[in-house]
Amino acid sequence: MDVDDWAAFCRSSEELGVDTVLAPDHLGAASPFAMLATAAAVTSRVRVGTLVVNNEFYNPSMLAREAATVDRLSGGRLELGLGCGYMKSEFDAAGIAWRPHAERAERLERSIARLHRLFSKGEGQEPLPRQTPRPPLLIGAHGQRTLALAARHADIVGYAGLSQVRGKKVGTFHVAGAEETLRRVEFVAEQAGARADAIESNVLIQAVRITDDAERTAAEIARELAGTGLDTAAAVLDSPFVLVGTAEEIAREIIANRERFGFSYIATHAPYRDALAEVIPIVRALAGEPQPAPQP
Repeated sequence: MDVDDWAAFCRSSEELGVDTVLAPDHLGAASPFAMLATAAAVTSRVRVGTLVVNNEFYNPSMLAREAATVDRLSGGRLELGLGCGYMKSEFDAAGIAWRPHAERAERLERSIARLHRLFSKGEGQEPLPRQTPRPPLLIGAHGQRTLALAARHADIVGYAGLSQVRGKKVGTFHVAGAEETLRRVEFVAEQAGARADAIESNVLIQAVRITDDAERTAAEIARELAGTGLDTAAAVLDSPFVLVGTAEEIAREIIANRERFGFSYIATHAPYRDALAEVIPIVRALAGEPQPAPQP
């Protein structure tokens, strides 16, 4: 997404009925909090969120300031998404130490505790967020250590389904299949215990393709994603992270994935926004949910 096109993208997203506009946090891309402040300024309804902030790029006091400012500017529409960071090349480029994953996870948990104190008690923090005791917390997680952390602290658990393939160049990912994803979802529920029903599940869809020939399109995607674990059309069609088919077929798959995995918060990358926006009204109709009022 070109930063010059961002304001128009946010306005048109609201017009399409999108519920939340999300910004990533990668070195080499635009500042996520500046992007969200702009999103809030040019919209009136959509929530704004980070998917997700790299905790290693911030100290908690600075992060609290950024998040609280956007929450105030947006009128209380911020969702704060946090993660451990996973692209070593970005750490190297920024001159930030690349710590083992276990240490990054521990530091993330300490940051969450510190943020909670800053948001809820202030401790001299200005401004304070509009939402109390804090903006909703989304934790992006994949491995058991971070999934367990998310189960303890998150309001929303973010499942992207991607993991770096060991021994391969940075950016070479494995995409989790349906059974692997189900194990992760069940693990979070087990770890969360009594609070499991209060946690929302977010899924980041990696591709949305509306087509009358799902098999052919899935085979094309499988060739594009060779080496990721989605190497066959059957694997692509079974994946909860790729949506392929007619708009109604995709809508029914979203409903089925909500039942199977608990995915009620659907996100995707900017190039697939329009396709997903076409599907969502069908999802709501099939599920008997009220349609949002037309935007003026």
